[in-house]
Amino acid sequence: MSDKTIFEKILSGEIPCKPIYEDEYTFAFNDINPQAPVHVLVIPKNKIINVSESQESDIEQMGRVLFAAKKVAEITGIINSGYRLVMNNGENGGQTVYYMHCHVLGGRSLSWPPG
Repeated sequence: MSDKTIFEKILSGEIPCKPIYEDEYTFAFNDINPQAPVHVLVIPKNKIINVSESQESDIEQMGRVLFAAKKVAEITGIINSGYRLVMNNGENGGQTVYYMHCHVLGGRSLSWPPG
């Protein structure tokens, strides 16, 4: 049994996935269970478990994830209408894959509180 997360399998090519955006540091792809017309996940290429597990040495990588989220908003056409960035952290935060990722949600009006 593999200890790799689904995101590690995507990055290694074990699970095929068409990128929405990719650079040297990040990879972005459509969520398989979209919660909005645009629902893209942005992951760092170097694994960080979640924000709580991050180290000071992860600062640049974490910033690159946020910049990639902006690029996704541009590519998907939601940059001007608005969008939401969500990072789940831990069990009570709704994290199901223990590999830090940022949800980019948009394409419709998003209510608050989120749930």
